[in-house]
Amino acid sequence: MMSAKYRHNGGLAKTAFDLFCGSGSVTAALKTMGFRVAAAVDNNLVCARTYRANHPDTHFFASDIRKLEPWHMRRSLPPNQQLDLLIVCAPCQPFSNQNRFRSSDDDRLDLVLSAVKFIQYFRPTTVIFENVPGIEKSDSMAKLLRRLRALGYLFSKPEKLDAADFGVPQRRLRCLLVASKDKKVIQRTSKLGTYAEHRVTVRDALQGVPSLSSGEKSPTDRLHLAREHSALNLERLRHIPKDGGNRHSLPEHLVLECHKKLGAASKFPDVYGRMAWDDVAPTLTTGCTDLTRGRYAHPEDDRAITLREAARIQTFPDTYEFHGNHSQIATQIGNAVPMNMMVNVIRRLEL
Repeated sequence: MMSAKYRHNGGLAKTAFDLFCGSGSVTAALKTMGFRVAAAVDNNLVCARTYRANHPDTHFFASDIRKLEPWHMRRSLPPNQQLDLLIVCAPCQPFSNQNRFRSSDDDRLDLVLSAVKFIQYFRPTTVIFENVPGIEKSDSMAKLLRRLRALGYLFSKPEKLDAADFGVPQRRLRCLLVASKDKKVIQRTSKLGTYAEHRVTVRDALQGVPSLSSGEKSPTDRLHLAREHSALNLERLRHIPKDGGNRHSLPEHLVLECHKKLGAASKFPDVYGRMAWDDVAPTLTTGCTDLTRGRYAHPEDDRAITLREAARIQTFPDTYEFHGNHSQIATQIGNAVPMNMMVNVIRRLEL
């Protein structure tokens, strides 16, 4: 007999599959909203360790999705149960504007299309595709829409959304496409970006996280470890104003030579910048604990943010368990779909 925690409104809980699940933030969001996440797929073995540690009840497939056949996942569902929701968060690097090495030959471009065989096999009630803005202009998206139409699905136009409007203390633009058999879900999708909510700030996110100096670590939280910065970078940080300052305040002798050449026209104005307490954070990337990769300096302390602070900004709960080394954990955090964003998407779609 199915556990009571998988019952919803007197019947079986709604069931979901999570494709390209990474470390599991979307699964965590779905479980928060009452879904039973029956199966998940990802081929990153470090992410697999993190996912399994946090979601032991989900049937996890450590596989390249292009090689995984849908019937392998059939046993994850109770007999005769419909798949209510399929989430597809394919790798976004091939479409990202921040990827300086984008190529039309990137074999990841059509990964999003690999979900079609699962849609055709399981016929889920609703499918959510999450990716970066830019994918809507790709050949992959055009092919996907043609195939969804052929399978009889209604679908929204790709919606450009900011995670900061969905309870996330971070400016993070995403593209959401929803396909469904339910016309009302599609109608609600077009209104996703019209909600106005109070924004969560960096101050809200980091409340209660102890102050640290460069190289210092928390005795009780292994993720709250400050990078040890060079004497020169510490000197730079001392000249950058607290609470939102940037590298343009540096005296001439502390300005990096590459920045002198670029001048005011630099394409990377946020490097060495501080976050602002009462604003949302910039978009976190896989380099989110590195001063040279963006506005990732602490609003007040002379250091980059820690993994714990990055996880908070991505709305992971402190109880979430990460596996891997510092760089691998930063990658998992930076690549994650913010949990609160997906919670609020599901809530607003009334799934």
